[in-house]
Amino acid sequence: MTDKVLHAPRELDSFAGDLPRLENALSRRIGADPENVQRGLAQLVLTVVELLRQLMERQALRRVDSGTLSEEQVERLGRTFMELDKRMEELREEFGLDEEDLNLNLGPLGNLL
Repeated sequence: MTDKVLHAPRELDSFAGDLPRLENALSRRIGADPENVQRGLAQLVLTVVELLRQLMERQALRRVDSGTLSEEQVERLGRTFMELDKRMEELREEFGLDEEDLNLNLGPLGNLL
């Protein structure tokens, strides 16, 4: 088994003897502010969950419109989507996100949600 060694980019070589300067350079280089990283990850995860929620809701509405669900199933779906919406709102508040923050711009394709 061969050991693998990761090498820092050449512009960081001058920082090798000065750990605080190296950490500062790395933070600027990759934007590693823990609060921003956490918020960005939460935004990404909540965006994916919101996309899936909307897809499931559309599918549920198609099934309701087709008449293939009992009244009990329709009621259960309604409660489930209401609870999911409530929980999503709580998570957005916890991470300081608005609904608009979850609607990613995909450039020429338009907005995600």
